[in-house]
Amino acid sequence: MNVEGRSEQDLGDTRQPRELSESQQPSEREEEARKIRRLQVMISMVMSVIGQDPNLTIEEASELAAGAKRAALAMFPDKELAFDILYKPRLQRLMNERFRLQ
Repeated sequence: MNVEGRSEQDLGDTRQPRELSESQQPSEREEEARKIRRLQVMISMVMSVIGQDPNLTIEEASELAAGAKRAALAMFPDKELAFDILYKPRLQRLMNERFRLQ
């Protein structure tokens, strides 16, 4: 959406002058894409371990899930709601299936 010739991205970033922001955007986008991919791989690995390790206890699985959340919040501070919406239900569903909870 354009407002007076400015995009939403311009409106959201008032911390830096426009010239500096434009020169940093590609590297910032690449870094965020790397962090997102790292998070996806980490969650995938945690889910694989929880789903496939026959010796894993429910306590250990809970620790893995909690550690994944801590790592995600370290990479993306203030995104706890996003984690709770995207990944928490998946982890809970897997734990319920794996350990026959509820």
